[in-house]
Amino acid sequence: MPGPSPGLCRALLGLWAALGLGFLGLSAVAQEPFWADLQPRVALVERGGSLWLNCSTNCPRPERGGLETSLRRNGTQRGLRWLARQLVDIREPETQPVCFFRCARRTLQARGLIRTFQRPDRVELVPLPAWQPVGENFTLSCRVPGAGPRGSLTLTLLRGAQELIRRSFAGEPPRARGAVLTATVLARREDHGANFSCRAELDLRPHGLGLFENSSAPRQLRTFALSPDRPRLAAPRLLEVGSERPVSCALDELFPASEAWVYLALGDQRLSPEITFEGDALMATATATASAEQEGASQLVCNVTLGGESRETRENVTIYSFPAPVLTLSEPTIPEGKVVTVSCSAGARVLVTLDGIPAVVPGQPTQLQLNATEDDDRRSFFCDATLEVDGETLSKNKSAELRVLYAPRLDDSDCPRSWTWPEGPEQTLRCEARGNPTPSVHCARPDSGAVLALGLLGPVTRALAGTYRCTAANVQGQAVKDVTLTVEYAPALDSVGCPEHITWLEGTEVSLSCVAHGVPPPTVSCVRSGEARVLEGLLHVVREHAGTYRCEATNARGSAAKTVAVTVEYGPSFEEPSCPSNWTWVEGSGQLFSCEVDGKPEPSVECIGSEGTSEGMLLPLAPPDPGPRVPRISSELVPGIYVCNATNRHGSVVKTVAVSTESPPQMDESTCPSHQTWLEGTEAAALACAARGRPSPQVRCSREGVPRPQRLRVSREDAGTYRCLATNTHGTDARTVTVGVEYRPVVAELAASPPGGVRPGGNFTLTCRAEAWPPAQISWRAPPGAPNIGLSSNNSTLSVAGAMGSHGGEYECAATNAHGRHARRITVRVAGPWLWVAVGGAAGGAALLAAGAGLAFYVQSTACKKGEYNVQEAESSGEAVCLNGAGGGAGGSTAAAEGGTEAAGTAEAQAGGEVFAIQLTSA
Repeated sequence: MPGPSPGLCRALLGLWAALGLGFLGLSAVAQEPFWADLQPRVALVERGGSLWLNCSTNCPRPERGGLETSLRRNGTQRGLRWLARQLVDIREPETQPVCFFRCARRTLQARGLIRTFQRPDRVELVPLPAWQPVGENFTLSCRVPGAGPRGSLTLTLLRGAQELIRRSFAGEPPRARGAVLTATVLARREDHGANFSCRAELDLRPHGLGLFENSSAPRQLRTFALSPDRPRLAAPRLLEVGSERPVSCALDELFPASEAWVYLALGDQRLSPEITFEGDALMATATATASAEQEGASQLVCNVTLGGESRETRENVTIYSFPAPVLTLSEPTIPEGKVVTVSCSAGARVLVTLDGIPAVVPGQPTQLQLNATEDDDRRSFFCDATLEVDGETLSKNKSAELRVLYAPRLDDSDCPRSWTWPEGPEQTLRCEARGNPTPSVHCARPDSGAVLALGLLGPVTRALAGTYRCTAANVQGQAVKDVTLTVEYAPALDSVGCPEHITWLEGTEVSLSCVAHGVPPPTVSCVRSGEARVLEGLLHVVREHAGTYRCEATNARGSAAKTVAVTVEYGPSFEEPSCPSNWTWVEGSGQLFSCEVDGKPEPSVECIGSEGTSEGMLLPLAPPDPGPRVPRISSELVPGIYVCNATNRHGSVVKTVAVSTESPPQMDESTCPSHQTWLEGTEAAALACAARGRPSPQVRCSREGVPRPQRLRVSREDAGTYRCLATNTHGTDARTVTVGVEYRPVVAELAASPPGGVRPGGNFTLTCRAEAWPPAQISWRAPPGAPNIGLSSNNSTLSVAGAMGSHGGEYECAATNAHGRHARRITVRVAGPWLWVAVGGAAGGAALLAAGAGLAFYVQSTACKKGEYNVQEAESSGEAVCLNGAGGGAGGSTAAAEGGTEAAGTAEAQAGGEVFAIQLTSA
């Protein structure tokens, strides 16, 4: 047995709760009112469903109780103060059950409310029209029968996924069921093939239930647009039985064109059109074939149907029968001289004409007879037939050819007696004969039997020239003809009849003639190049006849030209310009003596010394046509008198030539050294440069870049590069000379470092800088017994580490080179905490006094001659510092020292000038 339903459980729980409350209130029965309760008080049940109702009271001892309802009951359960009952197959939209109890002579009641709902299981969209014209309205109607309550329903009409209209039925009475939604829609082209549907939504979520949805099956809409115009029908007005003619039917402005149905028929014969589409246009084409049964008037029909509407066009077509005429020859092939009959006929109502001669009446044949001749061979006969159909005259014709058999004929037009062909180009040799059957033609030489290849393309050669016998033959007989073949060709000038080179001897008589070959025979004329006069007859040969002649041969086939070189020979002769009597040879030029001799053939020339040192010696000669590698005279040429002898096969001649020699300028290291040295202070002189050559060259030297200024003594600024140029009539020679200026040494600077004070035991450095060229050698002289003295690598610096009293005294720096010696001295004294440095040797004390006086009168005096003192430092520290001073012998030197200059190898000179003291203070 199945367990209790959930509704029953809820009813029992309510009942027990009511009983509990009753027990709690037994003591107060008389004081509290009694009631009846129905649970659930309000219920929403799906149509056809079931529900448990619980009826209870708080009356302690109810007399009786029950549940009143019109709904079917399935089971009941009872207690003292409660009643539970199951209601089944609930279909009423709304019922009100009543729970009642009798208590203390009063009736207690509780009313409930039960409503049903039905899901939208059926959603129906009213069928759409089969075809809907574009631009017209159609109706969409959606029905949802029985669904409810209607107030919770929403219906939506859709085109595809697009919502067209949506309606909610909120506010409808609770008992209302089912709904209908209708809308009017304008049909569009783009709606063709679109799906329309309806969606229903029952929203019971506010009542604690869900959202129930359902949609109708989609319905497809087919829209169309059809032009009001009739189709355009293209068809022949006349159609012959058995013939095929194309017909076409076209219509524009229809949509969708591919959905259109086309009916095309000729009378009762339905055609099978081929339909093509282009946009909104349709074209149907077919082939119409008429049968004999359709002869007469007929109609061609074109019907286009779309969306249940049709457009139709009809055209009248006349179907007729017109057989071709019949043309016959009694004998298509007949021998010459026999009679032939020609006849022409056609069907009824047809008028025939044979070679322009019509029949008497339509439907009758016509004919003619003739005696066949050669001229009738391949004659064509024409039979014309005419028929009038529906006011239009139609025509047909037939032709036939007559063949007449006759013997061959060799006419001059087809086989000329004389043939003339040019040599070379390919020709087709033809000798044609008339005749039927076609004759064969054979041409051969009577003498040699050589056959002429007729009808073939081949080159024409001179060997083909001659007389041939041509024979034409067929079954009717033969014809014979002699023909002559002439081959023409252009003139030719060969070396036998017209040689390229001709030699004449001066003083003789000759003529210039050339023989040419050609057909027809050519004429030959010779003209000297550059002239127009044709040479004729005998010529008395002179040298002027030598040259180039053009000989030209001409005939009808062309011309040929040839150049003939005429050489006139003669004995040798000397001319002064080409072989001078006096010649000067330039030494080193390699030049050869040019002695050109006039003569043909070219004479051989030889020049031999005749006297003096040149006797028996051969004088080298330049070749008459110098090439890229002309021989040169590599050795000395001996001047003197030479005799030149010129010889050819026509004689010899001699000439005397006097030869002298000269040479171009030449400078080398011996005459113009490339490096020269001057000493500063010496008297200014020119460069030592000379040149060899004949005639004597003139030499000029100039400085490159900056011109050398005019001065009496050599200065250091004269050093540089000079260019010397030697010139005579045969050329120039240049040489570059580098001039260096040397000078005596000068000690330009002698200085102590540090310039301030040095503590006893401290370090000091003496620096000596000299100016000299070539560079001077530096040497020092220190006080006797001074230890720990260090020198730099070039002796320019003397350094002392840990100064002591023995380091005090006079230090001398000497600079020496090849041009002299110069020295300067500096005195170092170590006394107490002071280190005094004095300049000037024996005058050191005086210099100190002068320095003190200079501090006292600084404003009015200067120190270090051309230098200055740092007055502020001297005043504050009691020391005088020489910043820029001049020594007595150096003039402009920055070192405060005494110095002198002496020549190399001489005793040291006494220093002169003023003495200045520098006090170096220890810390």
